[in-house]
Amino acid sequence: MKTEDIALFHRIVETGSILEAANLLNLPKSTVSRRLQSLEESLNLKLFHRQSRAITLTSAGSHFYEKTLVMLADLEQTLSHITDNKAELTGHLRILMFPIPQIMDVVNKIFAFMDQNPKFSIEIITSTEPLDMVRNNIDIAFMVNETFTELDMVAKPIISEEMCFFASPEYLDKAGMPVTITDIEQHNSILFRFPNGKTFSQVPLANDAMQAVKGNLCTNSIQLAYEATRLGRGIGYLPQGLCIEDIQQGKLVRLFDDLPPYIGVVFLVYPSRRFLSLAGQRLLDYMLTESSTQTNETLVINSKTWI
Repeated sequence: MKTEDIALFHRIVETGSILEAANLLNLPKSTVSRRLQSLEESLNLKLFHRQSRAITLTSAGSHFYEKTLVMLADLEQTLSHITDNKAELTGHLRILMFPIPQIMDVVNKIFAFMDQNPKFSIEIITSTEPLDMVRNNIDIAFMVNETFTELDMVAKPIISEEMCFFASPEYLDKAGMPVTITDIEQHNSILFRFPNGKTFSQVPLANDAMQAVKGNLCTNSIQLAYEATRLGRGIGYLPQGLCIEDIQQGKLVRLFDDLPPYIGVVFLVYPSRRFLSLAGQRLLDYMLTESSTQTNETLVINSKTWI
């Protein structure tokens, strides 16, 4: 019985399909079926009920899955403890990224990690849409907290960004300058929709208050919201780091200078109910060490509390 076959069995359980597991692992379906059969023969157990359109775990398969989750996690932790941290890694990680403005800063850190471990491979998926991390075999994700769609995740803050209101001189010449924060309710704002369906028809402020906004354009793209703001389509609620150069060049104006910015946070996330591989743990440690906003706080999503 091979540990890699047990890990393959886990992918089948989590995707609910031999074909989907094969596609995720870039293996022929026949290879996955053969390795699963070999595992069952070595255990002398039937792990799945096989039907024409679906497979479901047997009671023995369910028990084996729960027990081997702990076993694989313990094995990875043991390897982490006894292996030199500078030893070359092998394997593959799938990483999900919400397309934040600082995405290339994150990617460049990942590239540096890959340069230190040339036998190690990474797949990067960018998406504003929610993906089930376990079902889609996502090892690590970079998410803003409004995009969390799953329970039982561990999230570590890694990037913070100041969110402020911006408008172009052209828009302000046409619509006038809002003086107080409540004046924005009379203006056209660029609305942002998160993948969970939540629309920023109310935006969070630094004092935990919410401010109502309205507008005739809604998008799920930060880049598009930024471009629309630059083109004078309305007031944008945008990361300040994205707009610094435009402010310096007079292409955008920051509104409400006396209003403290709201601090948005990007989290490094992984499923708590699934073991984190040695490669995943090393990358996570590397990213937290390299991040200038590293914090010791950890958010456990299922309990909604900081520990």
